[in-house]
Amino acid sequence: MRVVIAGFGNVLRGDDGFGVAVAHALLNLPLPPEVTVMEIGIGGIHLVQELLSPADVLIIVDASDLNRAPGTVVVMEPEITDVVALALPERRDELADMHYATPDRTLILAGGLGIVPATTWFVGCQPLHSDDPEIGLSAPVRAAVAPAVEEVRRLVRDAGVRW
Repeated sequence: MRVVIAGFGNVLRGDDGFGVAVAHALLNLPLPPEVTVMEIGIGGIHLVQELLSPADVLIIVDASDLNRAPGTVVVMEPEITDVVALALPERRDELADMHYATPDRTLILAGGLGIVPATTWFVGCQPLHSDDPEIGLSAPVRAAVAPAVEEVRRLVRDAGVRW
């Protein structure tokens, strides 16, 4: 069993750094040998490279507009766009960014390569603000880091890894 946890986000854009904050919190815990935690930031291509070594479970953590109250944590299965179903101009647009800064674009590429783990989860948090240049999480999003860590740990345990 191999589990990859990927924290996305731009720490220079306030609450957008949520996934990175969760990754840091997880890296401060004793990790089971089956678990790899990655601070992706805005370099999703690193996750694609990591998934070239097959994984059984992928958990992506990121701030996302969920139309909820700021700091709300949601766990869901992500919808992955099939790159083959896209028209050629759309493929070029979706695959032109070599950083793959968003989980969506990263999963499109990973899906096109056939390397998305069978079990893939998204742990998201509603940001208060994430568009303006700012360092640090808002109070409600900072308070959501610990619950998100527990959700990630629960998903890992549900997959059969002792943690």
